[in-house]
Amino acid sequence: MPSKRAMETSPFSAMDVLERASEREGVVHMEVGEPDIEPPAAATEAAIASLREGNLDYTSSRGKPELRKSIADYYDRTYGVDVPPERIIVTPGSSPALLVTMLTTVNPGEEVVLTDPYYAPYPNFVRQADGRVSTVTLDPGRDFEPRVEDFEAQVTDETAAMMLNSPANPTGAVMSGDTIAELVHLAERTGTRVISDEIYHGLAYDAPEHSVLEYTDEAFVLDGVSKRYGMTGWRLGWVVAPPDEVEAFNRLVQNVLICAPNFVQDGARAAIETEPSWLDDARETYRERRDLLLDAARRWGIDMGYTPAGAYYLLLDVSDLPGDAFEVADVFLEEANVAMTPGPDFGSMAEDTLRASYATSTEDIELAIDRLDDLLSEFTAETHLSRS
Repeated sequence: MPSKRAMETSPFSAMDVLERASEREGVVHMEVGEPDIEPPAAATEAAIASLREGNLDYTSSRGKPELRKSIADYYDRTYGVDVPPERIIVTPGSSPALLVTMLTTVNPGEEVVLTDPYYAPYPNFVRQADGRVSTVTLDPGRDFEPRVEDFEAQVTDETAAMMLNSPANPTGAVMSGDTIAELVHLAERTGTRVISDEIYHGLAYDAPEHSVLEYTDEAFVLDGVSKRYGMTGWRLGWVVAPPDEVEAFNRLVQNVLICAPNFVQDGARAAIETEPSWLDDARETYRERRDLLLDAARRWGIDMGYTPAGAYYLLLDVSDLPGDAFEVADVFLEEANVAMTPGPDFGSMAEDTLRASYATSTEDIELAIDRLDDLLSEFTAETHLSRS
């Protein structure tokens, strides 16, 4: 019989929708954050060269020294912060890094404060550490910017950590530097750990990005090559740990993760060392796709009145359509061949939404818009007929 922990872990609807959508022909996939940009050529070449050189054995659980030095250099040139390589531990993806972070910081019964909406697996990661979830609700009217006073109301003596995510999944919101600084100050005053998921850094186009590391060394910061470099399947992430928790974190990595793949680390290093201007075209492409989708959402009357400033997600308000969010997602898939993720996975504030990813190609987004134009116009016509 499965354990209670396994049974209480909720499915990730984005992956459920992907499974169903993959069984159909001609689907436009907007359910998962799968960037269509190619990885930097240097990354692929470096990984192939590493394979040919026979780099197939274990590395240190912390990761190759050369990669960790490249990551430290990235923080220096991007944010002007000095992060010693000794505080960087490489992991096979940023999700395992987050799981180990929760196991490192949360004692049974302690609380982790999340913003709502949140990335769907966050509560499950907290539960794996036998922790409890508390939430701070975000308002689309404020572009989903957290209010520090709301965090203050949630932080108690039983709070182990507050979880930040900017640019955010599922909203695409980017937190201001002032807000991050105030939240760090709150954490310092209350003895609360900050965990910052920065996997979408590099993909902000309407607001400046700030790493939590600009404001404190006493935070766990997670990142990786999946999103900004288009390397999701490479499964390479890392965590920057507070100085006094590096060893505890690494002990868990040694037992739970062993190490990230050897040759993938070499490819990741090449990606990180790629000229930052490589991302300029990608950011502009995402901005254009966002605007296409946002214009359509406004025409359909299902936009939430905000504009994502980063990442590549848009929440759509489907509360006026018949059925709940799961049923609307089913209709979009079955009748329009457009796959989107039902919002309830992302918290109570996303209960009546769908999450649409515009990481897919511009052509596919235009096709999805055409299909939904037809579907939603049929719904509007039927609604008018039923009322007349």
